[in-house]
Amino acid sequence: MAEITSGRESTLRVDGPIAEFTHQRPQTRNAMSMALREDYACMLQRITGDLSIRVLILTGTGGSFCSGGDIKGMRSRLDQADPDVHSPDATRRRLQESHRWLNQLHDLDLPVIAAVDGAAYGAGFALALQADFVLASTEAAFAMSFARMGAVPDYGALHILPRIVGLARAKELMLTGRRVGAHEAQALGFVHAVHEPPALLPAARSLAARLAQGPREAAALTKSLLNRSFETDYGAMCAFEAYAQGLALHTPYHAAATARFVSGERPSYDWDAMPGH
Repeated sequence: MAEITSGRESTLRVDGPIAEFTHQRPQTRNAMSMALREDYACMLQRITGDLSIRVLILTGTGGSFCSGGDIKGMRSRLDQADPDVHSPDATRRRLQESHRWLNQLHDLDLPVIAAVDGAAYGAGFALALQADFVLASTEAAFAMSFARMGAVPDYGALHILPRIVGLARAKELMLTGRRVGAHEAQALGFVHAVHEPPALLPAARSLAARLAQGPREAAALTKSLLNRSFETDYGAMCAFEAYAQGLALHTPYHAAATARFVSGERPSYDWDAMPGH
């Protein structure tokens, strides 16, 4: 039976090896409030300590993924005289606090799937980019909407987006703040697959179930190295490969996989042979 816990503006559902984190503030299209940020920090603390969890799904309720920053909260802070609430340093500290759990999400030792329905704007777009696989509904819309508010892209967007779409296209998306539909997002490379809205979450769960059958240690090492490949020179990456392989080839998973191969059995993790491929 699935374990379900509620945060202030979210729910976490753990069903066997799959954790599903859902934004639960549809009246604001799941804006990135301070409460939701705290929920993310708590959720990540919960799942990183549980080695039985193999995949994380991020999604939203009410037909939206995350509409971006909490603009009403921003407006309220502008009216505050307290420098601990409204000052350049206060803004810096708030964003650095978010970066702590964002870095943890980005480097999570699990495949992360974002199931995006409706709006993924501003910080919501950047949040989706933290995932290893972004699945979008035909109603999904992405926008680097920071420019509309006179803001600089944040939540890691300046790092991740140009590495996926290229520098020139990242400049265009960030400086215009224009809306990108699901199929264009797939063509640009940051959406893995597009589904009709009712099929989106089932598709995310199906993908998660297949990924959960893979080698936990090797997947974590591969993801960690890939996340650093653009900043690492060839020689250093080869050295990291050697260290990582030294770990991977001494895991129980590798021993079982080689035994199956020698005995003529099919691999336990064969993507092409899995149902739903």
